[in-house]
Amino acid sequence: MDDAFIAEAQHILSADNSIVSEFWQKKYKDEAGRNWDKFYHRNSTNFFKDRNWTDREFEELRPGHAFSEQNPVLLEIGCGVGNFVWPILKRNPDIFVYACDFSTRAVGFVKANENYTEDRCCAFVCDITKDRLTDTIPPHSVDIVSAIFVLSALPPEKQADAVSNILEILKPGGRILFRDYGIYDLAQLRFKSGHKLENNLYVRQDGTLSYYFSTERLRELFAQHGGLLELENDYVVKRLVNVKREIDSDRIFTQAKFQAPIDSTAIESAMTSTTI
Repeated sequence: MDDAFIAEAQHILSADNSIVSEFWQKKYKDEAGRNWDKFYHRNSTNFFKDRNWTDREFEELRPGHAFSEQNPVLLEIGCGVGNFVWPILKRNPDIFVYACDFSTRAVGFVKANENYTEDRCCAFVCDITKDRLTDTIPPHSVDIVSAIFVLSALPPEKQADAVSNILEILKPGGRILFRDYGIYDLAQLRFKSGHKLENNLYVRQDGTLSYYFSTERLRELFAQHGGLLELENDYVVKRLVNVKREIDSDRIFTQAKFQAPIDSTAIESAMTSTTI
């Protein structure tokens, strides 16, 4: 992103001064799980494509990598209907995957899939902002946590709670692999007036939330609050061109890796001394 693009994006966003009322803000935030349940009722398993690209972006997911040896354990938060789970299980025959989502309907689709077997996968309903992951997963037993297009569905005041919850099941030395919507993304710039709840947080037409991350926000959540080591943290810019729809703009994502210190007391110390 160059300075000219950033200036133009900031100009577009500054023109929208309308904020959704406090009543509707609370309603959208309180009913986030219900609205995603409605989404999966309408779209079933047909909306998202399988995420076959994840091992290209994150080498930890490739067979033969150190994190893919000796029966690794992975947790996917916000699993939806399994579009990340199935390619990972197919590529990595020794991996075990926990998969959670706060949509009961989505988890039901995962369990009903012909590829679902309990010896390789455990899918469960969980609101990671309030339901303890350790009720299902042994503490500090997970090698890799996948957080791909999921924290953007949470209001910012609940994101730190989700991170704290994740850290309770992450092994010392374990990694969080993150990808989500970035600030100034095309989707953010195209929101019309009446959809903004607060800075970088919007509500879609179907009632689901969409938060747009900066790399600074990720550093606050995972490094400063979570006490994790920042391995990577940057923007990924993908040019989107559609001549028929007259679209020529940038899709912007944040992509990052964070690692738990080998000494788990470092995480506990950071979490008790930092609030965001």
